[in-house]
Amino acid sequence: MPVFVYVAKDKTGKIHRGRAEADNEKALSKRLEDSGYWVSQVTRDETAMQKKGGFIFFGRIKPDHLSIFCRQFSTMINAGVSLVRCLQVLETQTTNERLKLVTRDLINRVEGGETLSRSLSHHKCFSPLFIGLVRAGEVGGVLDETLERLSIFLEADSKLKRKVKAAMTYPVLVMVVAFLIVTGLVVFIVPKFIEIFKDFGNVQMPLMTQILIDVSKFTTSRQGAIILIGGGIGSQIAWRKFKSTKFGKRVYDKYKLKVPVFGKLSHNIAVARFTRTLGTLLSSGVPILQAMETVAGAVDNETFYDTIMKCRSRVREGDSIGDPLAKSGLFPPMVVQMVSIGEETGALDQMLGKVADFYEIEVESQLQSLAAALEPIMIVILGVIVGFIVIALFMPMISLISSLEK
Repeated sequence: MPVFVYVAKDKTGKIHRGRAEADNEKALSKRLEDSGYWVSQVTRDETAMQKKGGFIFFGRIKPDHLSIFCRQFSTMINAGVSLVRCLQVLETQTTNERLKLVTRDLINRVEGGETLSRSLSHHKCFSPLFIGLVRAGEVGGVLDETLERLSIFLEADSKLKRKVKAAMTYPVLVMVVAFLIVTGLVVFIVPKFIEIFKDFGNVQMPLMTQILIDVSKFTTSRQGAIILIGGGIGSQIAWRKFKSTKFGKRVYDKYKLKVPVFGKLSHNIAVARFTRTLGTLLSSGVPILQAMETVAGAVDNETFYDTIMKCRSRVREGDSIGDPLAKSGLFPPMVVQMVSIGEETGALDQMLGKVADFYEIEVESQLQSLAAALEPIMIVILGVIVGFIVIALFMPMISLISSLEK
């Protein structure tokens, strides 16, 4: 969306200058006039457009940047600094260029009369969870506490994601190296041996060698390369298209929870995110029905989404949260019991926090065990494949030498 620089006066005659995104000059002028400003000038900001055309526009705002943003924001709000002044300081301090542009737009919108939560909703980098918590903080008059909780939540969520990535880094690296080694042997080494085998005359090739020769010829041929590369790219595109549909996402999320070993890990990650997010929302004063709707989307799993929304319907009819969670069969008994106890004692947010801590530790333990188990398995698989190739290459030579000795 284009960025415009504007000059406008408020009702007291004070001049305001700023930047804001809009479809065109008229749309921005109307928005400012509706907010009580008299607009004197609106021009297109070409500098901002140049930035948006480069890496800044496509850059992403990492959770770590948002966490620091929230923590600094909370500290200044708690110290009594005005909202606009806080945003101006944050714009100056942030090192993320995209977050800087977003903050600048927030300043313009807040100065124009919009609430902070409403201003945040114009940017995709802020999740519904983020916006919901800020809105709850504004309504309850505890924006500083809400931003502090949001910062802690973002740090915990980012930490969990880093642990998953770190645990999977070595196995993925082994897979890539294994693929490159096998591809190099089949594409570059095996064809040289095939040329040597031609000099053997009518020597019968062992089955292993013949299979390897056929695979090498197919891989190095133009038709084979087109089929393999085209098939790989086509399959990847088709899979992403399928997963982007609602039906495909539902099927993927359903069976992702049933895959051996990885299914339990995915399940525990979803439970940890559910409990952590719901606990954070409730402790920030978000109503239970709104909190459950936000959590359903934050878990990012269609199976959990359906279950949570059914549970929300039951809660709206007057039921407790624990009963529908228990009947779904998706949540472990410990989670259900802790939720029920939290409802009875009025400390549901605290109980959910304890459950989240437990499952995050459980996920970390599973990741360490999984990484430790995958490493030797992949090395063995790589050894078997390379061993097959080596044996297949030397078997004809052994057969030829044996025939010469006779």
